[in-house]
Amino acid sequence: MVISDDHGGIVSAVQKAFQGATWQRCQAHFLRNVHDRLPKALKSEGTEQVKAILYAPNLEVARTLLNAFLKDYQDKAPKVTELVEDAFDDVTAVLPLLPEPYRRRLRTTNGMERLNEEFRRRERLSVFSLTANL
Repeated sequence: MVISDDHGGIVSAVQKAFQGATWQRCQAHFLRNVHDRLPKALKSEGTEQVKAILYAPNLEVARTLLNAFLKDYQDKAPKVTELVEDAFDDVTAVLPLLPEPYRRRLRTTNGMERLNEEFRRRERLSVFSLTANL
């Protein structure tokens, strides 16, 4: 399983280099995309409904919640409903593959981003200590 943002180059590389691997679109970044595109009056409610889709216990429930979201928001926010509908398979790829305890860690790139941030922090500290000793 590969988890990343919806970057065309990454998705293409995964399909070519990791044939048979499942690609999961990062749900945290997807939620930000949805939140940014919703009209101000609908941001809170709409984001919560999309979260319910992403945190569904299984694919069947997620699809039912998706259909309800599309029905409720089609007229109010057509661009957002198009985004959510188009990305549904990509952001829910983890649902049929893993039990709930593992899904929480593998639905976003946050773990990887946190690790990279720690590397950068330690790099800055080591450079700082080297220059302080000079």
